[in-house]
Amino acid sequence: MPINFRSILLAVMTLLLASACTNPQKLIERGDFDGAISMSTRKLSGKKKKKAKYVKALEDGFERATNYDMRKARSLEKENRPENWVEINRIYKKIQRRQELIEPLLPLYSSDGYKADFKFVRVEGLVEKSKKRAAEFYYNEGKRMLAKGRNGNKEAARDAYRLFEHIETYYRRYKDKDELMREAHELGTVYVLFKMKNNSRAILPRDFEREIKRISVHDMESMWRVVHLSPQSGLKYDFDVVMNLRQIDVSPERVKEREYEDVKTIEDGWEYVLDSKGNVLKDSLGNDVKQPRKIEVRARVLEVLQEKSAVVSGELEFYDNHTRKLIHREPITAESIFENYAATFKGDRRALSKESKKKIGNSPLPFPTDEDLVLQAADVLKPIIKSKIRRGLDG
Repeated sequence: MPINFRSILLAVMTLLLASACTNPQKLIERGDFDGAISMSTRKLSGKKKKKAKYVKALEDGFERATNYDMRKARSLEKENRPENWVEINRIYKKIQRRQELIEPLLPLYSSDGYKADFKFVRVEGLVEKSKKRAAEFYYNEGKRMLAKGRNGNKEAARDAYRLFEHIETYYRRYKDKDELMREAHELGTVYVLFKMKNNSRAILPRDFEREIKRISVHDMESMWRVVHLSPQSGLKYDFDVVMNLRQIDVSPERVKEREYEDVKTIEDGWEYVLDSKGNVLKDSLGNDVKQPRKIEVRARVLEVLQEKSAVVSGELEFYDNHTRKLIHREPITAESIFENYAATFKGDRRALSKESKKKIGNSPLPFPTDEDLVLQAADVLKPIIKSKIRRGLDG
């Protein structure tokens, strides 16, 4: 019983909602004047016979909307607050769009002869006046925040940039806006310098630092952040990110030998099937019965594994140069591995597994030097450094 009641209630509410959505007068009663105007214009546009209820709803909704907006705009203007001009301009542009929506329908008569009366507001001058005042507000407020930016407040400089950016809503070119935006962007930008220190007590390859600093900074930068891999003269850096190497380990050269056997059952030709008396078995047509002959084949594999590795580890340290304090530390580790398999076999090649076949024929290789492995570790380290710097600076 409760389920049926809920179903009925839901159906009634749906019908009421659908009725409200198709009745512009209901929208007007709810205060949704622009909703009523939008619905009425859709119902009237392109129709030869125009229903009176939509003509009258459009007239009523338009009058109410215009009166409401004009009262709101005048009230905001009387408050004499510069920031109000942004909202005032928005209201006047809304009035303008509304009038432009209705204008193509004029003169508007219903099918029973009723003529709608629309009192348009001469809004062009009001739009232009409020547009100038709104742009002026953003310009003055932007200059006020820029003054703070010139005193070292980067967040204020970024706010100034965004305020100047708002002016583009009204004017593409406005006074010295573009020059002030460039200054605000420069003052709001954080400059980061990447450095490297070797505290590992190991001698680094000559090209190690150069290899590390071949990383692309693009992924670490943003609109308000610039990362340099080498210091630029005359530039004060906000942050230093120091790659502090603590340990470099290179393993000895290792050679491991392993011998194992591959065994496989394969088909090798065919043979006759014999009956219980040792005679060749015949099928129903009198033919000799044959079957594949299966044999077991073996191959003995001698495998030689060459191994050598290098591990480079340390920390990324983030320093705030304004407070001269360490603000964050991230561990970093990278490993480069040399590994080579070589193998020979004795026996039947057909017994070899897929894995064994890949190794057969390979020859032992010269081991890389310690320097080469450490440089390879530097290459492994680069994407790790980029990812951790980006996370550290964003965080």
